[in-house]
Amino acid sequence: MQQAHDFLEETEALYKLIKSLDETEFEKTTLFKGWTVNDILVHLHFWNINAHASLNESDKFDAMMERFFSAIQSGKLRAYENKVIKERGNNLLKIWYETSQQLGSDFSDVDPKQRVKWAGPDMSARTCISARQMEVWAHGQAIFDLLGQERVEGARIKNIVILGVNAFGWSYSVHGLPVPDAMPFLRLDAPSGAVWEFGHAINPNVISGEATQFCQVVTQTRNIADTDLSVAGKISQTRMQNAQCFAGPPETPPLPGERSKAIKL
Repeated sequence: MQQAHDFLEETEALYKLIKSLDETEFEKTTLFKGWTVNDILVHLHFWNINAHASLNESDKFDAMMERFFSAIQSGKLRAYENKVIKERGNNLLKIWYETSQQLGSDFSDVDPKQRVKWAGPDMSARTCISARQMEVWAHGQAIFDLLGQERVEGARIKNIVILGVNAFGWSYSVHGLPVPDAMPFLRLDAPSGAVWEFGHAINPNVISGEATQFCQVVTQTRNIADTDLSVAGKISQTRMQNAQCFAGPPETPPLPGERSKAIKL
């Protein structure tokens, strides 16, 4: 399954960025909700473990989800993640990377249409591993920003574009808004220079620009105002203002300028 290989490439890109950090730098604060590099790796590793259990150990996954929902109800989700994942610094980086390699290998051999359990509705194996790639890409952006580095994007980002496209209705319903009958026409420039199009071209609502910037908005790593995306039509504007391609309660994007510039260690 190509999406599993894309997940591995995304993991490799983030690993290469972080692997030279010393122990103190893992406690540096990013622009994502004040999370440190350690916080981000804990979160990524926690959900990789859940994805692995969902594919291979259904009973273990069910038990983890029972404790997960209990933690949500008590407002202690972050504490629960940190209780499960105790490693920090380079030790955490090592186990996150090794588990990611195993996860990518496991998913590469399954039927993309196989159903797997998740915290919300179940999903296809293809969507599950694409969502894991999206998480690495989105949370990794905060670390790239922290270190003042630009990520080299590739064709694998199309998986995140597709998640964003498929979350059109979710971006409305999660905010309690009625879902329009038709999504805007989407015309994006891929990193290779190719053009990716979704929807019907004859449409007053059009979103166009760089695929990377579209992904930044739907994963809420950038405010739409900090991109060069062209957004025409009321539906397009509402869609991008409320874009959310991840599960959970409604979230708001960063304020304009809040995450538009990289900072230095």
